[in-house]
Amino acid sequence: LLLTLRFLGKGDFYSEVGDLHGVSRFPTTLEERREASLGFYTLCGIPRVLGAVDGTLVPIIAPHDNEEVYVCRKGYHALNIQAVVNSNMRFNDVVARWPGSANDAGIFDNCGLKRHLELNDVGMLLGDSGYPLRHYLMTPVLRPQGIQQTAYNVAHARGRVVVERAFGLLKSRFRCLHKTGGCLMFSPDKCAQIVTACIHLHNLCLDRHVPMPGTVLRQDGQDMDQQPLAVPAPNHSGVLQRNILINRY
Repeated sequence: LLLTLRFLGKGDFYSEVGDLHGVSRFPTTLEERREASLGFYTLCGIPRVLGAVDGTLVPIIAPHDNEEVYVCRKGYHALNIQAVVNSNMRFNDVVARWPGSANDAGIFDNCGLKRHLELNDVGMLLGDSGYPLRHYLMTPVLRPQGIQQTAYNVAHARGRVVVERAFGLLKSRFRCLHKTGGCLMFSPDKCAQIVTACIHLHNLCLDRHVPMPGTVLRQDGQDMDQQPLAVPAPNHSGVLQRNILINRY
């Protein structure tokens, strides 16, 4: 166990460490949704927000099968991990099975959480402009005009940034998930299991109030690129919901 924890934290090869000695579910009950939305409302002033969603690239060794689909937009082999976090940077929903070439919008379009939010009017997520605007998924205004749209974008950014911070903290604690730790030297399925295990441990660290690392990594740009291609156009209900929010400012 100690060997595994050290490898996850440092990203070292086994030869260098051989001599050394669970993800929460998305809020579903009324009480859980109230708690989640209150956290985001306190953070950014946007009501009914249940989480912030984003993707992050985790470098892996080139797999034997379908090697080319794992090459991400940055040119290395990776998994694209989708996650939803709450206002306290706790991971509440994770999809860890897509290759690096998959874009964020496509991953979200095929996840069970999207279908749940479509069918149930329970709240919304905050996502960057790589996601489609929907009544359950709010994105920023690309070219804001006027005080109200600008104020909405500022509030949206305050809420959405928690998922970027969560990824930074996760990769700081478990450096094997970051490029500075090399890459995961396993099959894609095994790498996905490692990512999920690290996220379980991250949540456990939050539960146990484990101090943050002295230096928390910032995103290196791999996760902050906008992906305008292949993003579905906004639909009417999404535009209407965002306009309602914008008119609050």
